[in-house]
Amino acid sequence: MNALSEQILSELRHLLSEMSDGGSVGPSVYDTARALQFDGKVTGRHEAYAWLIAQQQADGGWGSADFPLFRHAPTWAALLALQRADPLPGAADAVQAATRFIERQPDPYAHAVPEDAPIGAELILPQLCDEAASLLGGLSFSRHPALLPLRQARLVKLGAVATLPSGHPLLHSWEAWGTSPATACPDDDGSIGISPAATAAWRAHTVTQRRTPHVGRTGGYLQAASRATRTGIEGVVPNVWPINVFEPCWSLYTLHLGGLFAHPALAEAVQVIIAQLGARLGVRGLGPALHFAADADDTAVALCVLRLAGRDPAADALRQFETGELFVTFPGERNASVSTNIHALHALRMLGKPAAGTSAYVEANRNPHGLWDNEKWHVSWLYPTAHAVAALAQGKPQWRDERALAALLQAQRDDGGWGAGRTSTFEETAYALFALHVIDGTEEPAGRRRIAQEVARALKWMLARHAAHALPQTPLWIGKELYCPTRVVRVAELAGLWLALRWGRRVSAEGAGGGP
Repeated sequence: MNALSEQILSELRHLLSEMSDGGSVGPSVYDTARALQFDGKVTGRHEAYAWLIAQQQADGGWGSADFPLFRHAPTWAALLALQRADPLPGAADAVQAATRFIERQPDPYAHAVPEDAPIGAELILPQLCDEAASLLGGLSFSRHPALLPLRQARLVKLGAVATLPSGHPLLHSWEAWGTSPATACPDDDGSIGISPAATAAWRAHTVTQRRTPHVGRTGGYLQAASRATRTGIEGVVPNVWPINVFEPCWSLYTLHLGGLFAHPALAEAVQVIIAQLGARLGVRGLGPALHFAADADDTAVALCVLRLAGRDPAADALRQFETGELFVTFPGERNASVSTNIHALHALRMLGKPAAGTSAYVEANRNPHGLWDNEKWHVSWLYPTAHAVAALAQGKPQWRDERALAALLQAQRDDGGWGAGRTSTFEETAYALFALHVIDGTEEPAGRRRIAQEVARALKWMLARHAAHALPQTPLWIGKELYCPTRVVRVAELAGLWLALRWGRRVSAEGAGGGP
């Protein structure tokens, strides 16, 4: 076990030291399909098309059947891309299977828009439907009527703006509304809104209209984004890139949840990131990437990790996102994010600032079991629950929550892990352990013994599945489809395993129930 702990720390050091390359993000069906379609060439892209076909599920759709809301955009995009790749092996069969899948899918946007709808759904899905209607003729499919008024309202606002500033949030979905390259300009990384799909669309329109400035930079960006997926296949791209603020911020925050933030073995790597964040954080806050708009979520988590490192950042950068008693992630967003407010609460409490309204908002957004499951950035309830427990307990030594504890233990699967889908995942099991770690600190001995028993089961499950330097594969984060920020998730997995190992050693040393 000691050897495993050292191996975990070594891998964490390696992950933290890599976080200067823009970030690591798993491959995206939606963005890859859109980029292939906008590129227009099949020759020289056979590997990327083959990858796309290989991601198709047995039922004909793309994306996890556990989370059907997030299958529409990747399935439509893949179908439209493969429609023009008919000569390639498997393409025609994939199109036929996808067509059957689409025709029998219920419409989640028939009457209302779900709170956890994918990013840009109101722009992207109607646009895909329009493309399909003109390309596929008589195909019968859902038309998402609840999205149409939202799309129209967005388009009216966009029509009144000649050019959006670089990094504006709406540029992230430029492929779904942009037609004139003059409405956007690549940022310093060569991206349109840190989106491979938007960048590929802008590039295609620019070439068609014979506007050559900046085209070279967009090509370089798409190549760099493709490398970030670690697939080794040119043309396979992620859902979002770069994430050179989000990745280090969330990784350090996760180390805190796992009790590793101040570990001496990680101190040097942590301090390098802290110095960078401290230099980057200004009065306007931070966004997920250096050249993207600031938001409350990234700003709040940056404030948390800077405070954990002993710095005293001002809360002003966060307060600008405050509206009434809650925080908006981006100004003008369709609905508020629970996890953004959880992180804002955590930051304000760490900084010793008033947060009664935010605390009330977080408490009010529990489900009847005492957990948090209405989140717009992550599909699993375990993610906001772990973070909410940490935020609510911050600065409250006697904080207890019997409802959350009971619900967490009740949700543990027979195999020892946790998961919002049909199977347990390493990432979600780590989140459960982070929450239990906080709750355990104020439990009575009998409660601690019970928690320790369940942690031991979780540890057994994790040990059976742990492999050094393994890349996470399960997409649970909400973008235009579900995606996986690889290093962020791997840090969570390792921190959860390290916590469970330490828990077991402490229990053994005490000779009775207890936790770290």
